[in-house]
Amino acid sequence: MLKHKYIDAICITGIILAVLGTILFINGEQWGLQKASSKPGYVSRLFDKTKVHQIDIHMDDWKGFLANAHKEEYTSCTVVIDGEIFHDVGIRAKGNNSLRLTEKYGHERYSLKLEFDHFKANSYYGLDKLCLDASFQDNSYLKTWITYDMMEHMKIPTPLCSYVWVRAGGEDWGLFLAVEEPEEAFVRRNFGKDHGQLYKPDYKSLEDPNHDVYLQYTDDYEDSYDNIFRNAKFEPDTADKKRLIQALKILASGENLETAVHVDEVLRYFTVQVFVVNLDSYLGKTGHNYFLYEEDGILQIIPWDYNLAFATYSLGMPEPINDSRLYVNYPINTPASGEIMKNRPLYHNLMKSREYYAQYHIYFNQLVAEYFESGHFEKFVSETRNMIEPYVKKDPTAFCTYEEYVAGAETITDFCLLRAQSVRGQLDGTIPSTISGQMKDQDSFVDASSVWLPDMGEIADLKE
Repeated sequence: MLKHKYIDAICITGIILAVLGTILFINGEQWGLQKASSKPGYVSRLFDKTKVHQIDIHMDDWKGFLANAHKEEYTSCTVVIDGEIFHDVGIRAKGNNSLRLTEKYGHERYSLKLEFDHFKANSYYGLDKLCLDASFQDNSYLKTWITYDMMEHMKIPTPLCSYVWVRAGGEDWGLFLAVEEPEEAFVRRNFGKDHGQLYKPDYKSLEDPNHDVYLQYTDDYEDSYDNIFRNAKFEPDTADKKRLIQALKILASGENLETAVHVDEVLRYFTVQVFVVNLDSYLGKTGHNYFLYEEDGILQIIPWDYNLAFATYSLGMPEPINDSRLYVNYPINTPASGEIMKNRPLYHNLMKSREYYAQYHIYFNQLVAEYFESGHFEKFVSETRNMIEPYVKKDPTAFCTYEEYVAGAETITDFCLLRAQSVRGQLDGTIPSTISGQMKDQDSFVDASSVWLPDMGEIADLKE
């Protein structure tokens, strides 16, 4: 028989520990704890892409929140996701021009950020932050959805997304796209718990040189890269900063690029980026709208912000702006002017290597063959439209009518299919694949006269 003067205390302690263990097992994911051998719980819940989810936002003064949305200040709210309640969640409006123009033209359909751990230690089954994308300048509701699916197909670390029907202030608010924000949960999911650093390089002003946003090496001083380090998702120390600067230095040299760049990932990223003709991006005049991941001195680029993709960003476009023939056939080998290309070393210096240039073409062939010529794209879009159209029809805050949505969805579908034909021709050599080549010969261009780019969404829609 067991004899011990502390036997009662030991038994009670054991019972308490067992109860605590059970509670942690049941609720651990919701509190941010993850099983070592499984994906985080939010992947199969909110980001199940086979259905439209429900998000209800509750706060004391929703109208007051909307009136002050331009301040981009976090407010506490309660969020109900597919029937599950989460308290003390931070919420704020998001966006640059989209936020400003939404307010300017008298709309209240702002894109939103939900930060589960802003006010207290909390998460949605391991997710710390998500965005609710309002489909600003996207009458098709499909630009980000399609682009992220293409990125996933090409094995790029990509934010998860799903459609959600949002209710706020006790009213239906509309169909939004929930997008996993690249922060702690994202990097843990993609790179493991011992992950590297994550940055979102962005300019303070377009009038500045912004060399760091373009990932140009200038010198060894940390202050020269403020647009990167100021926008770090995790506080970088001196060693982190030195690694990144050294990587940019190697990138600028054009030699031994594999010691500073995850070349394979970056080439696959640019394959999709160039296909979707996203001019509000690293390859555009602004040079931003991406995340930069660094681990052990190796750089990767993470996709972000596609509401102005598919040639619907007018800044810097040549005349005529809405020339669908030009953008359906947009050259894959020089996807920007020489001035821009020379100032975008992450693309330009890789393309100067014959090996990487050839691999880039191999990935384009893979994308066109597997994603478009196989029929996958048309099936994907058809299934998506069948899923979301009942919600688009009743969307009370939409930026467009249902008929304009239909036109937008058909236009983006046609654009992509014709773009795939043009890329195939550029790979085969029957269509010029450079700006200079296309200036000399456009006779072989794919006919895109049936495509009217503004049908996918334009600022003029906000004025109606």
